[in-house]
Amino acid sequence: MIKIKVVNSGHQQLPAYATPQSAGMDLRANLSEPITLHPMERRLIPTGLHIALPEGYEAQVRPRSGLALKHGLTVLNTPGTIDADYRGEIGVVLINLSQEDFVVNDGERIAQMVIARCEQGDLISVDVLDETERGEGGYGHTGVK
Repeated sequence: MIKIKVVNSGHQQLPAYATPQSAGMDLRANLSEPITLHPMERRLIPTGLHIALPEGYEAQVRPRSGLALKHGLTVLNTPGTIDADYRGEIGVVLINLSQEDFVVNDGERIAQMVIARCEQGDLISVDVLDETERGEGGYGHTGVK
């Protein structure tokens, strides 16, 4: 388990894993008053958290399945990436895809954060790529099985 430094400028508890095998930690809304998300409205919801990830890691912000299924609420830019050199507050871009208003309350679990190792690539310009069975087949090209 890697160590991640965190500054909690808000008033919520720190994210934690719900079970020993959980992949993500719940992020909570850090609000002074509730925010109503109308149908198709999107808002940046603050968490009050600032983190310092080790080099070679990212934090991914993902939707919570219960909010998505029960209320049509999701993270708009999923997965949102928090880079290792970012030190600003973690915000979650929520969108209400339902037909009804949704009220985000202070302390509500609004997303989950997954810590992942990531590699950087070194792009090398070439004139031709190697041949593969798929070739240039695009979306849906491999069919349905």
